[in-house]
Amino acid sequence: MTMTTPSPIKIGVSSCLLGEKVRYDGGHKHDRYITDTLGRFFRFVPVCPEVGCGLPVPREAMRLERDGEGVRLVTNKTHVDHTNRMLSWCAKRVTELEREDLCGFIFKKDSPSSGLFNVKVYSTGMPAKVGRGLFARAVTEHFPLLPVEEEGRLHDMGLRENFIERVFAYRRWKDLLKGGKTVGRLVEFHTAHKLLIMAHSPAIYREMGKLVAHGKEMPRDELFHRYQELFLKALALHATVRKNTNVLQHIAGYFKKELTPEEKGELQEVIGEYHQRLVPLIVPVTLLRHYIRKYGQDYLLKQVYLSPTPQELMLRNHV
Repeated sequence: MTMTTPSPIKIGVSSCLLGEKVRYDGGHKHDRYITDTLGRFFRFVPVCPEVGCGLPVPREAMRLERDGEGVRLVTNKTHVDHTNRMLSWCAKRVTELEREDLCGFIFKKDSPSSGLFNVKVYSTGMPAKVGRGLFARAVTEHFPLLPVEEEGRLHDMGLRENFIERVFAYRRWKDLLKGGKTVGRLVEFHTAHKLLIMAHSPAIYREMGKLVAHGKEMPRDELFHRYQELFLKALALHATVRKNTNVLQHIAGYFKKELTPEEKGELQEVIGEYHQRLVPLIVPVTLLRHYIRKYGQDYLLKQVYLSPTPQELMLRNHV
């Protein structure tokens, strides 16, 4: 795939995760993985909804409370209702974020404004972990295709890999759109991403293949809109060991005539070890890269699947 100079990859991040002292108690929740590791590859757009909507630091802690079918944002002890103030600010802020060209967002877990999953909602009895922070909800509704995650879930290597891979993929897609919507450029993009898509969803991969094949028969904007939906929907599904094994075997099939019996045996052994979770994905991928270079497989050389994110992030090094 022909690549132009890549655009900066910008992601939104809850300000306290970057070490900013904006929490209700005047503290922060600095996440070193975000700043020290992801910071080498991403530009951060910090957001603190509480400070953004005009609340002081420090301030009384707040929580979500059930109100009929909805929820309200109220202070814990004095029960001051900040819901309308927060919602008004959220509506304004998400519109402003359109100009930032975001490729992802990392939210602070458990926050009544920024928690993405299982935020406590209080009513009678024990609080239920069923809520979503008001700002997190506004972002996900305004940017439904944006890759989003919570900092706590990034400690899960599978979730981390999926999120970061989607962020890089979204940047590549946006760069494609900047270069113009031509069927030829879409075919080139799709060709380079075929194996990556297959690893996430064979069913959507087949659907996307049909879409691209009939691309010239569709209005251009409709074609690109549909492709974007399917592309990001596919990548949101996890690339499991079983699906990755199928892709590895698919790649191995390109070398039926080239590999020596010893090389074939070694490759199948390594793929089998990965399938049994004895070695990480990087092991068979590294061996395949070696054979791709050795035997000059130009089609495979261009496959994003072989290196969807910078190797320094070590996302395929876990079993």
